[in-house]
Amino acid sequence: MIEPDPLARTAERLREEGTDLETYFEELCDRIEQVDPELKAFVPEDDRRGRLSGALDRLEAAEEGEQPPLYGVPVGVKDIFHVDGLTTRAGSAVPPELFQGPEASVVSGLRDAGAVVLGKTVTTEFAGGSPGHTRNPHDTDHTPGGSSSGSAAAVAAGLCPLALGTQTGGSVIRPASFCGIVGFKPSFGRIPRDGVLPRSETLDHLGLFTQDIEGMKLAASVVCDAWEPTTPDGDPTLGVPEGPYLRSASDRALANFEARLERLGGAGYGIERVRLFENFEETDEQRTRVHEAELAMNHGEWFEEYESLYRALSAEEIRRGLDVTVAELLEGRRAIERRRPTLEEVMTDHGIDVWVSPAAPDTAPEGITSTGNPVMNRPWTDSGMPTVTLPAGTIAGLPMGLQCTTRFMEGERLLGWAGRLLEAAAA
Repeated sequence: MIEPDPLARTAERLREEGTDLETYFEELCDRIEQVDPELKAFVPEDDRRGRLSGALDRLEAAEEGEQPPLYGVPVGVKDIFHVDGLTTRAGSAVPPELFQGPEASVVSGLRDAGAVVLGKTVTTEFAGGSPGHTRNPHDTDHTPGGSSSGSAAAVAAGLCPLALGTQTGGSVIRPASFCGIVGFKPSFGRIPRDGVLPRSETLDHLGLFTQDIEGMKLAASVVCDAWEPTTPDGDPTLGVPEGPYLRSASDRALANFEARLERLGGAGYGIERVRLFENFEETDEQRTRVHEAELAMNHGEWFEEYESLYRALSAEEIRRGLDVTVAELLEGRRAIERRRPTLEEVMTDHGIDVWVSPAAPDTAPEGITSTGNPVMNRPWTDSGMPTVTLPAGTIAGLPMGLQCTTRFMEGERLLGWAGRLLEAAAA
């Protein structure tokens, strides 16, 4: 039996050590059949093994010279990405033939790099707040988070070393925290969004899940436009956003966060505490109106005909979005546009390289009727700035994450620092 490895090790093993792909994928399918009936990370398939066998035949037939960087790497794909040969259902009872389309270029790019789509991963309905049935691998009585629930759970459970997700509020960073893995949301638009069902054009980001920083660097180099790997000199100065935003986290989450800061400070990192997001609640409400208005625009015709097939929470969001005025939408978009320059100006004024904050207000909630609160993630989503979740210990046996954010289009520097930050925070 081949034990599951993090992405960097898996990629090295498949490229350089002559691992038999057919055997490897047969054992992955065995593992999915053993684990996933309880976990429910993957969308069921009638003949997953047959599809994968064909994909491996095509991969091996195309092999010429040096193997590509993700040769044979299995990847889970959130079920709002179009994938040739697989139906996009988006976690909904709405007829799927309404929203099929060409394969997402990020999926095609992964295939070109040698990756193999292991399967579609479960999403909340249309990547919103109506949960699927996926459970947290650390404790199946708890949610893995959403909306990229299946992707995070699959990576955390070792069913695949890499998975794709999306984030409109906090759906990469938060489930990574809940599942104790690495989640990376690059700068807004840095991974092309074509072939992915839109929710909010102003806010939608694509992102990635791995178990390891080195694997995340590898994956980012494949899917992010104009990626240039870097190893930054020196350690970053860390900024802590004091004020109403930070107080959105629970007392025990803040205690965990402060313990990480103490370790980072002890390791020599400079830490600047800055009052930030003073009008957090007002701005958060404005971004909610933008989100729901754009959701309503994307679903208008479908909702008019198939309203009864939408789940209650999705339908409520769309109805609220239909009531948003043009003036409210424009003002909300302007507020979002102001977020990034404001944050980067504060970074310049205080010499801050990386903002750090809890990746979620607490550990994963019990039950699967809620995916948890994205309140800690939304300001960084609004900014479009690159953000990574680093595992940051546990509380009562459930993982917590440290959320790290840097300047727009500097994701390479963020991941370049991430390994050292993770080591210091966990020391």
